[in-house]
Amino acid sequence: MGLSFTGKKRIRKSFGRIPETVAMPNLIEVQKSSYDQFLLKDMTAGDRPDDGLQAVFKSVFPIKDFSERAVLDFVSYEFEPPKYDTEECQQRDMTYAAPLKVKMRLVVFDVDEETGARSVKDIKEQDVYMGDIPLMTDKGTFIVNGTERVIV
Repeated sequence: MGLSFTGKKRIRKSFGRIPETVAMPNLIEVQKSSYDQFLLKDMTAGDRPDDGLQAVFKSVFPIKDFSERAVLDFVSYEFEPPKYDTEECQQRDMTYAAPLKVKMRLVVFDVDEETGARSVKDIKEQDVYMGDIPLMTDKGTFIVNGTERVIV
């Protein structure tokens, strides 16, 4: 803080220059880390905690039919790499997204009519395409139909 004298010998404080600058906080990092924590796309299926998208799938599955002869269960999910990068999505008016593949297990039971006991008749495990999930760019934005958008 610089001090200067005026004509009347009064001390004048100058707040014109701040000697120390405060570092600008990275406000976008909060949104980026939150979205990454929701998707957990960088973790393997066995290492994922029950958070985010994993918790959503665990809360919905298993799905049983009315007679309980079949059960559809969630095993894991994975993201394939995006088909186009961010610049190409903007040029082609496309959404920057990655395909979501979910591994499902269908267990079909054979029910004994007399005793009511269930025995496993067939088990099928298959990857199912669930749709494209929009990805956040490095700037914390989404590209939807070629236009950069921010979600607050």
